[in-house]
This record gives sequence, structure tokens and C-alpha cells, in this order.
Amino acid sequence: MRGRDWINQILPDELILDIFRHVESKASRDACALVCKRWLRLERISRVTLRIGASGCPDALIKVLARRFVNVRNVFVDERLSISLPVQIGRKRGTDHSVISSLKIHSLAETNGSEDNETESYCLSDAGLAAVAAGFSKLEKLSLIWCSNVTHVGLRSIAEKCIFLKSLDLQGCYVGDQGLAAVGEFSKHLEDLNLRFCEGLTDAGLIKLVDGSGKTLQSISLAACAKVTDTSLEAVGSHCRSLESLSLDSEFIHDKGVLAVAQGCPQLKVLKLQCVNVTDGALQGVGTCCLSLELLALYSFQIFTDKSLCAIGKGCKRLKSLTLNDCTFLSDKGLEAVAVGCAGLTHLEVNGCHNIGTYGLESIAKSCTYLSELALLYCQRIGNFALSEIGRGCKFLQALHLVDCASIGDEAICSIARGCSNLKRLHIRRCYEVGNKGIIAVGENCKFLTDLSLRFCDRVGDEALVAIGEGCSLHHLNVSGCHQIGDVGIVAIARGCSKLSYLDVSVLQDLGDIAMMELGEGCPLLRDIVLSHCRQITDLGLSYLANRCTLLETCHMVYCPGITAAGVATVITSCTNIKKVLVEKWKVSERTKRRAESIISYLCVDL
Repeated sequence: MRGRDWINQILPDELILDIFRHVESKASRDACALVCKRWLRLERISRVTLRIGASGCPDALIKVLARRFVNVRNVFVDERLSISLPVQIGRKRGTDHSVISSLKIHSLAETNGSEDNETESYCLSDAGLAAVAAGFSKLEKLSLIWCSNVTHVGLRSIAEKCIFLKSLDLQGCYVGDQGLAAVGEFSKHLEDLNLRFCEGLTDAGLIKLVDGSGKTLQSISLAACAKVTDTSLEAVGSHCRSLESLSLDSEFIHDKGVLAVAQGCPQLKVLKLQCVNVTDGALQGVGTCCLSLELLALYSFQIFTDKSLCAIGKGCKRLKSLTLNDCTFLSDKGLEAVAVGCAGLTHLEVNGCHNIGTYGLESIAKSCTYLSELALLYCQRIGNFALSEIGRGCKFLQALHLVDCASIGDEAICSIARGCSNLKRLHIRRCYEVGNKGIIAVGENCKFLTDLSLRFCDRVGDEALVAIGEGCSLHHLNVSGCHQIGDVGIVAIARGCSKLSYLDVSVLQDLGDIAMMELGEGCPLLRDIVLSHCRQITDLGLSYLANRCTLLETCHMVYCPGITAAGVATVITSCTNIKKVLVEKWKVSERTKRRAESIISYLCVDL
């Protein structure tokens, strides 16, 4: 039966198309397209998503893509990303030849125009948006991130021709009020709208949009739109009865606007606010009107007090996620009110709220037994007893993040380890009272732990990592700045964690080649490694690692005096999947530079 193409003879197009729809990886889909002409044709039919970065002449590129992928429904253009064009896009025949040639010319920057024109050739323009509108009439989701050359003209083309558009992301675009008015006029199925950093917008444009598309809108995000005021939010409250998510970051929004949304949008489930002029009155209105609220995130509030959280706890019984970031006047009383009223809370983040202490967290431990993720950042008043109570009361905890919590030590970590055996992710940074005892308890009790970060925990040493290596199968490990960790600890990890894919051992002064060799033998799935400031690692250990960890994609190795140009060259040649190497410029030979200049990043070039 050698040579018989049974798949193409037996399987109909419909079944192969269904198989392609279940292939999520772009690389895998591209590989399928190369099998034969039939698969190429079918893969093009089944492709529904395109992602485009900053590339030579994106307008022409979109025209090529529109001819080849006729059923695309999602287009993402992000001009923060640099994506190099392939040397050849398919075969050079028919009408594509001139377009592809122009793409090559632009990608090689072989233009003689001014610098401004050359920059513009790398940016999507209104002509490109017109090509999107003409080529992808079934478009449902469009994301334009920092596409600075796009104006209301291009957006009107999209609105007029893409009548099935459901999601529009215009972050960093200068489309103006006329563009939003066109969207409101033609896009009657719009559900998600992101207007973050759209500086040219005013109330007039947003009001016209919600007047036309408000009935279907479910999500709105606004940030740094200085001319958008409470008047716009009043329009949102009047027209967007189905709104479920609102994110606001503005100095020009006050209680009046937030209250209008709270009263007019009873189905609101997600509310994220960074509005320095919003006070207790607005949050009390949210607690009274938004009974379906599930996620509340409050950032940099310097005005409101515990009255707000008391209202939330009293009215928002379905709340599952609460983030409090730099909320100066909140105290244990407010957190207690949320704990008592919102027993279904699963996510809590407290960041820089200096008046919240041990008692507030005890209340969470006693009432919110389904808590699965807890993050405490810069909480100096929260001590060991609070986390001990979390260990006793929150058996479903899966993720714990601690940053600069000076009063939390081994006693707390031991209680978490014994009580929360389902813990999968533990991140601790600059908690100087946490040492070997607590981490050993984690290794002995938390068998499902896959992600461990212990950055700059000076009291954690090899003994702790030996316990982790024996008890856990880590995928991610970060021990940057843990000066007591050396070869013994990393060797234990290498022998016990064969699925390790990410490792950061930067600033470990006693780590040497022995650990690198063991990692090469024991961790074949390693993809990302950070070795910066490791003074004992040499070319010998690095070469051993690179020759065996062939899946390696990123390697950071600045300020490693034992690594030379030869070691850098070995990483480049041995790791065929390498995408980024961070190193001093003087360690890169001319030959290595010619071979892999696009993946090499330099630090301190002028030193």
C-alpha cells in the first residue's frame, strides 16, 4: 500500500475542513497547507483568524491575504509588534507577483523617499482598512492596536461593509468622532468596544455610537480620553441596557457618570475603575443597583472609604473577584463587610492598601471558603496569623502571591502548605522572613505545585529546593536573587522536575557548570532560561545545556564573565528554535551576528 494517498481518496472536503478547524496552532496549520494542493485550498477556506504586526506595506499585504483567505472573521493588527515578512508568499504567478515584489521592496527598506514616508509605509492606512472591508465581508472581530495612520475614513469603510462586526478594538488609534459615528450608524451587532488611549474622541462621537449600537453593546473600555466626560456615561446608561463590562481610567469622570451607568445597566458584571474623582457615592450606587456584579477592580482611589465596600458587601452578593490597588482609606472594616456579604469570593488582590491588616484577611478566611487566588502586595500590616487562618479556612486555594510583606514568614507558609494541598502557583518576592522551613513544607505537602517563584528571598537555600525537587513537578521556577541557592538545589530540580520549561537563576553567585549539565540531562523541555549575573557559569556548562535542550527559545546571559563569544555561538547553532538571546554586544562575533542578528538583543551597548 506504499504510495497510496488513502486520506485524500477516502475523506470528503467537509471532514478535512472540520479537522482543520480543530488545529489551533498557526505553525501546524501552515504545515498542513504544505502537504498538497487540496489541503492548501481547504486550509485557506477554513482559516478564520489573521494576525498582522508592523511589516513592510501592510496595505498591500492585506490585499494578498484577502484573496487567499476568504472566510476570515477575526483580524488583529498590532503595530507594536515587529513581524518580518517571509521571503516568498506562495508562488509568484498571476496578479500576486507585483504585490509580493512590492512587499519585498518595502520589507528590505529599499525606498528613496523621506523618512516620514518610509515610516508610513510600515503602518496600516485607510487604504488598508478599505481592503479589509472589501476582502473580509464576514468580519466579526477587528483589533487595531496603535495604528496611528488610520482615520475616520477607513473606519467608515469597515462600518459600512462589515455589517456583522461584533468586536472593535481601537486602542491608540486617532479615529475621531466621525469614525465612531459611522460605527454607530452601521454596526448594529456590536458587542465589545475598546477605546483606550483614543485621544481624539469627545462626548459627541461616543454618544452617537451608543445611540446607534447601544442595544447590543456588552463591553466598553475607556482610558486617557480627556474629552470624554460624564455626559457620555449618561448616554451609556440610557442606551446600553445589556452592558455587562465597563472599564474606566479617567480624571474627568465623576460620581454622576458612574451612577448613570449603575442605574441604567442592571446586568453589569465587571467594573474596573481608575477614576480619582469618584467618591463613596458612586460605589454606594453600584452596591445598590448592580446586583449581578461579579468582578470589581478599584485602582488608585484616594477619596472613598469603607462605606463603599460596605455597600458592595451588602448588595453585590455574587461578587467573585475583588482587586484593591492603592486605596488609601480602606481598612479592615470594609474588607470584613465584603467577606460577610460575598461568601462566593474566589479572587482577592490587595495592593498597597496600608490600612488593611491581619483582621481583614482573617474575615476573608472565615467567610470566603472558596477562595482560589490570593495576592498580597506591599501589605506591611498583614502578619502570619492571617495566612494561618487562610490555610485553615480556604482549602481550595490554588494561587498565592506575596510581595514585600515584611510580617509574613515561615509560620504562615507552613500553614498554607498544610492546609492548601491543591496549591498550584506560589510567588513570593522580597519577603525576607520566608526561609527553608516554609518552602520545605510546600515541597512536602503541595504535590500539584507547578509554578514557583522565590525572587530575592535571602533565607531560601539549597535545602528548600531539594524538597521541592522531591515533592513537586515544576514547569516554571524563578529563584532570582536567592543567594544561598547553588548547584545542589538546581541539581535537585533538574533531577525531579523533568517537565521544567522556564527557569530564572539570575544573580546566583554560587551557581556553576554542574547545575547546567544536570539541567541539560534532566530538563529536555526547557524553553526559556535566564542566567544573567551568574559569575560561575562558563562556556562549558552553557554548551552542554544548549546541546541537549534543543527546544530552547530564549536565553538571557548578560554579565556572565565566564561566557564568551564561543558560548553565545553555541547557543545560536545548537538551538534551532531560539528566538531571543540577550547578551553584551562585544560577546557576539561577526559570524554569529550575520547568522542570527534578528534574534540577538544587546544590553549596555556602549559599555
